[in-house]
Amino acid sequence: MTRKITGVILAGGLGRRMGGIDKGLQELRGRPMMDWVIERFAPQVNELLINANQNVERYAAYGHRVVPDQIPDNAGPLAGLHAALSAATYPLVATVPCDSPFLPADLVFRLFSALTAPGTKSLQGGPGPWRPANADLAVARTFDQPQPVFCLCKREVLPHLTDFLAGGGRKVDRWYATLNVVDVAFDDEADAFANINNREELGRFEAAKE
Repeated sequence: MTRKITGVILAGGLGRRMGGIDKGLQELRGRPMMDWVIERFAPQVNELLINANQNVERYAAYGHRVVPDQIPDNAGPLAGLHAALSAATYPLVATVPCDSPFLPADLVFRLFSALTAPGTKSLQGGPGPWRPANADLAVARTFDQPQPVFCLCKREVLPHLTDFLAGGGRKVDRWYATLNVVDVAFDDEADAFANINNREELGRFEAAKE
């Protein structure tokens, strides 16, 4: 990759399905989930940010900038992306959630390759590969399942996202529908996108072999 990238780990949620406990700080096999995510994600980016709205001092102890939401009332992952785009040093911003400890080691490379590839269209509108020219955002997909919080986007979409949030928009897929987006297939690494939303799932991963 020839362009530098800012990465952000989204840890700004309320963790409702985890009983209101900060998911990024929940331990998996003796280590906070944030440890696992940083270990896999940090080598893929040139700058790492952590989006968090609570336990800021604990997250700051990791040695990376912590950026809280600028949008009030816990507006969801788009608010985290908005904060990251506002704070990012570099023109491309990659996002991952704090509850996917086994995320792909080649995630950013593959998203970058798709985002910067030349645009193509299928002949005469028929079936076949299609890639928007000048894509704004690349997002991971596993088979028919989108993985919307695993994305790489251009920092220049910030004004558009700001307007969307100011208008009450909160759904990630609805915002993506207003952009030139390229889907990136990760069918070969589908298990790497497993996330831990509640205590039952945490228990299953605790019991599983590494």
